[in-house]
Amino acid sequence: MANTFYSSTNSWVSKARSQRSFRAVILFLLASGVMSVCGFRLAYLQLVEGKNNRQLAEQNRVRSISIVADRGNLVDRKGKPIVVNRLSRAVYLYPREQTKEQWQVSAQRISELLEIPKEDIIKKLEEVKYRSVSPVRILRGLDEKKFIALHEVGQIRGLEVQAESTRQYPYGSLGAHVLGYIGEATQEDLKANPQFPNGMLVGQMGIERIQDATLRGIWGRRLIEVDAAGKELKMLGVQPPVAGAPLQLTLDVKLQQAAEKALAGRRGAVVALDVKTGAVLVMASGPTFDPNIFTRKISQKTWDALQSQDHPFLNRALQGYPPGSTFKIVTAMAAMKSGQFSATSMLPTYSAINIGGTLFHEHGDASYGTIGFRDALAVSSNTFFYQLGMAIGPEAISEWGQKFGVGTTSTMGLDGGSHGIIPTPKQKEKLFKEPWYVGDTVSTSIGQGMVQMTPLEMSVMVSTVANGGKRVKPHLLASQTYQPNMQPESLGFEPSALKVLQEGLTAVVQEGTARSLGDGSIPLTAGKTGTAEVQGQEDNSLYVGYGPVSNPQIAIAVVVENGGYGATAAVPIAHEVYKAFFGAAKPAPKAE
Repeated sequence: MANTFYSSTNSWVSKARSQRSFRAVILFLLASGVMSVCGFRLAYLQLVEGKNNRQLAEQNRVRSISIVADRGNLVDRKGKPIVVNRLSRAVYLYPREQTKEQWQVSAQRISELLEIPKEDIIKKLEEVKYRSVSPVRILRGLDEKKFIALHEVGQIRGLEVQAESTRQYPYGSLGAHVLGYIGEATQEDLKANPQFPNGMLVGQMGIERIQDATLRGIWGRRLIEVDAAGKELKMLGVQPPVAGAPLQLTLDVKLQQAAEKALAGRRGAVVALDVKTGAVLVMASGPTFDPNIFTRKISQKTWDALQSQDHPFLNRALQGYPPGSTFKIVTAMAAMKSGQFSATSMLPTYSAINIGGTLFHEHGDASYGTIGFRDALAVSSNTFFYQLGMAIGPEAISEWGQKFGVGTTSTMGLDGGSHGIIPTPKQKEKLFKEPWYVGDTVSTSIGQGMVQMTPLEMSVMVSTVANGGKRVKPHLLASQTYQPNMQPESLGFEPSALKVLQEGLTAVVQEGTARSLGDGSIPLTAGKTGTAEVQGQEDNSLYVGYGPVSNPQIAIAVVVENGGYGATAAVPIAHEVYKAFFGAAKPAPKAE
């Protein structure tokens, strides 16, 4: 019985040991399997995904901070800075520092502190899908008040205030339509230029836009190691920025100030050219705007004001206006080049001419007798030019208008530029589906009806008379003045025709409608006034001229919308520009 007990016991022990061994084997196999999977995963992460994971680890502790490059300065023709750079503060967010949900809360807090819409902040983060290692800028031009407010609330994870270079326009609105302004690159810009960092600043208008590639330079980068809390530990490396190249413009600050002060914000434009080279000395348009407002967050109220009915963004120096009697310069030369008239031709004038039952009146409603080109310009005889126009036809007037620069003068790439037009019968029928009447020819001959010229084209026209018959090519960069493609083009005027035009324009100042320019404050100049009808409104006031007569250097064109007679509004503006040019005006005040 004892043997049976011991036998049973041994059998039970053996069975138990066998079961434990089986479980141990199973556990060993399971553990081995798990370790194998982990080992395989570890090997995969190290060997296959190692580079990517090391990069992710680096991104969690390394910040890449863009360093804004200084844009190239812009200086006027005498080297006076008109667009420069200054140090400012900007607010950046590091998208990876918070989750999408956390940013919703933080954005509300930041919005209240910086007074910018929460939606704008979220939009910036969404544009990079909350994953960008590089920061995104949410505010430029942080002022002192908001800077202190941020400091007082303590640290907001992922928010950083950085010092950076920004644009400054020391003369405010001076020359704004030419200089332009800058702004952040759009998503389209970033796609088209993969090398641009987030927050890249690019030219949005004027020279800032046209010459952006030259001015913007190359942004740099700093690599900073940070701890888990985002605190900077050490600098890992720096790629210094490369500043943009400076540019010298043909504008003259002193003359531009004189023009804009005289225009006084009225709707209109002033253009002044170097008559020998076509360099643009003045291009003023009113009303205007201050490009400094675009160096910081622009409010909706300010933006709405810029969209007002006066359209301050519109460069009126490049918009078409009926040129009125200033256009008689074109009609006169077209007539003398037609072969039907010479510089000595004489024509009777009338108080009015009856054409098809419609009376077309003389300037002043009285006859000036029988006169020639000189006197016709001096007294601005309408009936004299009516007869010229009917004799040579609208095609000849249009042809010579184009030679003088109407519709053919470059807008130099400036924003919103347009060209003038001198329609022919074929063009009228094509554009308006209407036949041409003799009355259209009469109106065209004195710069009315469908004729349009921009102030820039007017300045080119009068420059051509001033410099001896060469059509200049306007330009804004000083480096372009002596380029072969910018050299004036001779129009082949006969000396006698040119002489009678010059004498007629001089007589306008000596004895005609621009006599106020002969007050002795400046050398003798020559010019032509114009008064252009505007249906339902007061007439536009115009003037074109050049000086001095003895050695022409500067040509000026002025348009004042609804300014009345040319002598009333336009001539006084030209007078101020002349005085600034000839040194009679007070010195230009220094920029702030």
